[in-house]
Amino acid sequence: MNCDNQNAKRTLKLQVQMSIDGCIAGPHNEMEWLVWNWDEKLKEYVNRLHQSVDTILLGRKMTSEFISYWSNVLNNPQDPEYIIAKKMLETPKIVFTKTLNKSEWPNTKIATGDLKEEITKLKNQQEGGDIIVYGGASFDSSLIRENLIDEYCLFVNPVAIGNGKTIFKDLKEIRKLSLIESIPFDSGIVLLHYQVKRK
Repeated sequence: MNCDNQNAKRTLKLQVQMSIDGCIAGPHNEMEWLVWNWDEKLKEYVNRLHQSVDTILLGRKMTSEFISYWSNVLNNPQDPEYIIAKKMLETPKIVFTKTLNKSEWPNTKIATGDLKEEITKLKNQQEGGDIIVYGGASFDSSLIRENLIDEYCLFVNPVAIGNGKTIFKDLKEIRKLSLIESIPFDSGIVLLHYQVKRK
């Protein structure tokens, strides 16, 4: 295993919603299958997950819809996701891209260098809290392939979609994980929280 990851000072977490057959989106990025009737227990868990986070990582393709979605929620203080939206938009974000030279979005920086070098440098910084990544699929897959993820927070939705985008298909070797916790929620979503086993 990579020694840089083993001795990293900051933890990189992947938070992702997926179907029971391992898809995070349909073949054309369809997301209508996601369960959004979150109960209070699930909302509180997501809020707690973010308490230690001070950096969000995104791929370029994901960034526009991510910021647009949470900005719309923030415009409605009565929205049940308002507190989560505020945290999402206030947390500094780093967008990984090969096509942009400057950020198009507020509170974001652009990273254009080698993915593994950039992430390793970020994780080895003395100062800073946890880092969380949302993707999309190709960006998540790249981080997983390079073994840069330390913890997986997989929110498994009670649906199978049969065909879609997955994030573990590019693995070059078996990746062993330790279960930290599993929590079923009233909506039918089950959290599977894993930590990567490192030698």
